[in-house]
Amino acid sequence: MKWKIVIKKMISAFNVNRQNNKIDGKIVVALERIAEAFRVLLWNESKENSLSPIQIQILIFIFFHANDKCTVSYLAKEFNLSKPTISESIKLMEQKGFIKKIADAADCRSYSIALTAAGKLTAEKSSNFAFAIEKPLGSLTGEKKEIILSALLDLIYDLNQKGIITVQRMCFTCSNYQKKNGKHFCNLLQSVLSANELRVDCAEHEPVL
Repeated sequence: MKWKIVIKKMISAFNVNRQNNKIDGKIVVALERIAEAFRVLLWNESKENSLSPIQIQILIFIFFHANDKCTVSYLAKEFNLSKPTISESIKLMEQKGFIKKIADAADCRSYSIALTAAGKLTAEKSSNFAFAIEKPLGSLTGEKKEIILSALLDLIYDLNQKGIITVQRMCFTCSNYQKKNGKHFCNLLQSVLSANELRVDCAEHEPVL
């Protein structure tokens, strides 16, 4: 008996032939290239400070966010990592003098994480690691920037709804957000938002229950 071998056409975005005929694949690969640039820049920053990339990300996150978000549980969700992995990073950074633990007065087993003076200096300096990516955006027109932001927000929202990206503090996932007559509206600000006013990380974000 002769066996007929059927080779299915590859539908991967990384299939060069498919990319040539489908713009979706080109966009995916373009995003992967940008993600690679982030990894390289973050890795270079981490080596300079003798920290791991995730430790640099944790320092930056704590530097720019409120205390209620600076806990092991929240950080684990934020970075899609296990609590033990985050706890180990916290332990090492505490030993190096970058962070300190603040006990919860209501629960001795719980604590939030704050930066020491050395941690603040490192976080502030390291937070500019992505400037090489941000700088070229300055040459784009306002219209192009709004188109890119809108498309990225839609993509992030879709990935969030599918559970691929977990924690989000963007307008589309906020209980204060509404779309009225095709326009973005914030109930907290009681104001219509233009495309460039939509937030990716909002301090006043209230998750939809």
